[in-house]
Amino acid sequence: MYTLGSEFMLATEKLEQERNISKEAFIKAICDAVLAAYKRKVPGHNIEGVKTVFQEETSQIGIYAPLTVVEKVENEFIEISLDEAKSVLDDVKLGEILEVDVTPEDFSEYGRIAAQAARNIMRQRLNEEEKKLMREEYELRKNKIVVGQITRIEERADGGRDIIVDLGRIEGLMPPKEQIQHHEYKRGQRIRVYVADFQERNKRMFIIISQAHEELLSELFRLEIPEIEEGLVEIMSKARMSGRRSRVAVRSINQDIDPIGACIGSRGSRIQNISAELYGEKIDVIPWSEDPIEYISYALSPSLAPSLISEIALFEDRRALVIVPDDQLSLAIGKGGQNVKLASRLTGWKIDIRSENDQPAKPN
Repeated sequence: MYTLGSEFMLATEKLEQERNISKEAFIKAICDAVLAAYKRKVPGHNIEGVKTVFQEETSQIGIYAPLTVVEKVENEFIEISLDEAKSVLDDVKLGEILEVDVTPEDFSEYGRIAAQAARNIMRQRLNEEEKKLMREEYELRKNKIVVGQITRIEERADGGRDIIVDLGRIEGLMPPKEQIQHHEYKRGQRIRVYVADFQERNKRMFIIISQAHEELLSELFRLEIPEIEEGLVEIMSKARMSGRRSRVAVRSINQDIDPIGACIGSRGSRIQNISAELYGEKIDVIPWSEDPIEYISYALSPSLAPSLISEIALFEDRRALVIVPDDQLSLAIGKGGQNVKLASRLTGWKIDIRSENDQPAKPN
């Protein structure tokens, strides 16, 4: 057997700590690399039963091969002479098969073959272990909020930036579309993120995290509002323009609980805490209604009070025509169409807002 030395075991322990690759997986990869290099030396490359053995107590690695006991050796890779076999086992007989240590005294004879095989197998095994670990971590955390720390910010070829976040055993990648626009992320910053996806890019696996995902809003509501966590208040729908404004429709399962008041909290404390997590994003909480006309009128508030809506007409293709006084048109639409877009996403109706003096012809 060949002694790898105490440094080898220290290296495996360091790899386990820093790369989260188990010591056992690392050692198995080394054994496989040595075995592959040995087989490359064998004519035909088809020796069956050859194996590598690692003794952790002594940090030794050995190659063992099944050799048939013969009078005269013609192939040293599969045969052993009777005299030599008796030095291993006294009562051995011709034709028997012995498992013999065939480890070369000088590992350097493997040269480039051993090194290349080791590199290839190690790279493959490490990638496999990392993918397995990341998949396991993703399955544990998917669709949940986790807290992490920004470790680095990487520039992209398209001019954007990827935010890399330390999540404990793994790192998460937050691409530009999952970031809150116009927020300046900084290295060392601790943030809450939503575990959104698991993707492969350029043969590397990434856990995709988000601060722009709509479900982050839902999870923050559950964290901050006990009535939602307990199922007494339900989030029926939500719409979000991350970094700018969000709108959430809620209803109460318990008639004694005001769903809006529960979400807002005393003096707005609960909703302010959620807004602070999203760097000041404005959050509107409205009542949900089964009546689409009533629901659409709620969805356009608080920019437009329901009492100021002159008329709402519904069409079969889920279009809604909302008529408002002339002086309320800009408020109803919102800056850059923000109000009507949020209301449309929230209700699932395509909302067209017109002033009283700009009404289209109504269908008969």
